[in-house]
Amino acid sequence: MFKDSYRFITRVATESLDKIDYRKVEIASRMITDAKQVFVYGSGRSGLVGKFFAMRLVQLGITSYFIGETITPIVTKEDCVVLISNTGKTKSTLLVASIVKRIGAKIIAITSSSSSPLAKYADLVIEISPREKDGSLAPLGTLFEISTVIFLDSLISELMYLTNQSEEDLRRRHAIWV
Repeated sequence: MFKDSYRFITRVATESLDKIDYRKVEIASRMITDAKQVFVYGSGRSGLVGKFFAMRLVQLGITSYFIGETITPIVTKEDCVVLISNTGKTKSTLLVASIVKRIGAKIIAITSSSSSPLAKYADLVIEISPREKDGSLAPLGTLFEISTVIFLDSLISELMYLTNQSEEDLRRRHAIWV
C-alpha cells in the first residue's frame, strides 16, 4: 500500500502542477517581489503548508508573516497576501480575504476551484485541482496539500532566480542554530 500511495500522490501532483499557466507564476512572483510585506494564511493543513512558504520567504530575505501569529503586524495596501484553501470555502480564510480586500492589499488565492468564494476576492488565482482521487491512497485534502507544497517550493526557486540568490544566501538567513 505504501509504494502505491507515494507513486499515486507524486503522479497526481505532477499532473496537477503541469496544468498551471506559467504566466500566473510570473505574475505571482512579481506580486511578491513588489510587495512591501508578504502575509500568508491557511487553516489546518493548508495553514501548515502556508507556514512552510512564509518561512522560505523569510529565508529569501522577504519580509513575511503568517497571519494569526502573535507577532504578525497589520496588513497594509502595499502588501501581498497569499491565501491557501483547498475548497476555497474555509470560513476563517474567507474572513481574512474580506478584510484584506477592504484594506486594498493584493491577494493571491491558491485553491482547487477558480469559481470558489475565495477566488472571487483574489487578484490572482492559482488553481491546483487534482482530477484523480483515491481516498485509500491519498485521504482528504492530501493531493491538494502536497501539490501546493511542491508549487510553493518551486515558486521559491523561481524567486531565487529572479532575485539572483543562491541556496547559500538563504542559508545565511536560516534559523540561528543551523
